Amino acid sequence: MIKFHLKCDQSHAFESWFQSGAAYEKLTAAGMVNCDICGSTKISKTIMAPAVSTSSQITAPKRIEAALTEMRQNVEKNSDYVGKKFADEARAMHDGVKPERAIYGEASFKDAKKLVDDGIPVMPLPFVPSKKTN
Repeated sequence: MIKFHLKCDQSHAFESWFQSGAAYEKLTAAGMVNCDICGSTKISKTIMAPAVSTSSQITAPKRIEAALTEMRQNVEKNSDYVGKKFADEARAMHDGVKPERAIYGEASFKDAKKLVDDGIPVMPLPFVPSKKTN
């Protein structure tokens, strides 16, 4: 897919996505591309800067992935995995039924929302827990 900056013969500017440059040419020649503002089918491309990735844009996802991997390893090393029992375990610790400890696991959106609504401090993790046994 490619996005072109376009203008009509009335100088209205707009953008549109096309499968390829050839697809743009074919659709324009057939009168199938029209101005969003006036409806004109006399369309031309305008000058546009190419989308070029910089080295920081290329390495940023790698840095983010490394940070998430480090976070995951830290959570797994310093917390107990309780699996699908997360909501029950968090509530039991909050109510003083079980001793407090660092835990992580899985909870449905409904169960997690109820914990938050009840004042139980929880937060989602930006990764899916490893498959571990309880």
